[in-house]
Amino acid sequence: MPADAMLPPAFLRSGSSSFSEFLADVRPDLTPAAKVGAETAGQLAPHGTTIVAATFDGGVVMAGDRRATMGNMIAQRDIQKVYPADEYSLVGIAGAAGIAVEMVRLFRVELEHYEKIEGAPLSLDGKANRLAAMIRQNLPMAMQGLAVLPLFAGWDPSTGQGRIISYDATGGRYEETSFHSVGSGSVFARGALKKLYRPQFDAEQAAMAVVQSLYDAADDDSATGGPDLTRHIYPVVMVVDENGVDQFDEAEVSSMMDRLIAGRMVRPDGPAAELS
Repeated sequence: MPADAMLPPAFLRSGSSSFSEFLADVRPDLTPAAKVGAETAGQLAPHGTTIVAATFDGGVVMAGDRRATMGNMIAQRDIQKVYPADEYSLVGIAGAAGIAVEMVRLFRVELEHYEKIEGAPLSLDGKANRLAAMIRQNLPMAMQGLAVLPLFAGWDPSTGQGRIISYDATGGRYEETSFHSVGSGSVFARGALKKLYRPQFDAEQAAMAVVQSLYDAADDDSATGGPDLTRHIYPVVMVVDENGVDQFDEAEVSSMMDRLIAGRMVRPDGPAAELS
């Protein structure tokens, strides 16, 4: 068999002496430009990572680490990932940071606009559904690697309880029980909370449990930032109850981290779960 019979026709055509042009014509997927395009957009944009929420007897605590990553690099050390959505709800962001922050801003305006037009705030379910619709609108970007997966929590006056709601990239919403976490370190944070969480927690105890779980997430997930003692960068911790949204101030969080680290000096893997 002649050697040229084994070559595809494109190899036998006359053309430019440039191999780059030949490659772009025959195998465009192997060109550097295609490699950049194929490299998910998510790798080229800063991403927020781990958000944790837990209910307590009277409300919900939500906390987020402060690190944003871009591939294997730290893009920002002090990004805020937990925000008040309105007076009685919180939203934490994980995923493409730029899109997530803009989505939160739009969501907050959406809730404020509804209240001004209707003269009454949306119910907690209504807020959760509005956020689900916004996530669904981002689906084309999510398919390109720029997904946003918020964690929503709030005080529900109809039941007198705090509630936690998670989402998938298509806007599907799911009611969570007791606690939940999203982001790259979520599996480690949830594992920690399975051992630490108690339904009878008060707000401060729930806050300590979620920062413990964030510390465990940072211990095993490189994209989750632990407390930065030299720069005084600590997790953002917020609480919502019948009195509305409140944020633990830096001094309170710093005190919690001091107690946490003191305990970790004795037991690096964190507090042990009680055995019944």
